[in-house]
Amino acid sequence: MNTPIPPASPEIVPGIPPDDFGTDNERQVLTVVYVLHAVALVNGITAIIAVIISHLRVNETRSAFIRSHHLWLIRSFWWALLWSILCGALVWAGIGLLGLAVLAIWWIYRVVRGLMAYSRRESMPV
Repeated sequence: MNTPIPPASPEIVPGIPPDDFGTDNERQVLTVVYVLHAVALVNGITAIIAVIISHLRVNETRSAFIRSHHLWLIRSFWWALLWSILCGALVWAGIGLLGLAVLAIWWIYRVVRGLMAYSRRESMPV
């Protein structure tokens, strides 16, 4: 009784049920949060708004996919805040500006990697 397993369709992501991508509202909120994080390089206040939204929404969703993205963005914010404070304190020593430049590149990487995974409907590492 060996029945062949049908090939997975391209829409199905391993480890996530096909209906676990969240509701339309959850996906729209997550998109807004990603945009707020992207704009944060120019205007840091948007990152604060985004992390507040993520903190409020992370436990409200039943979707592991949406939750993983909110957690990714929350961790990105808190690590960036820590490193920006440390680099800001080291500006007088001359290495703080280099650290802030590296931090900006890291921030762009985190937002772009998250958006790319979101567009492919892939969860972020938790």
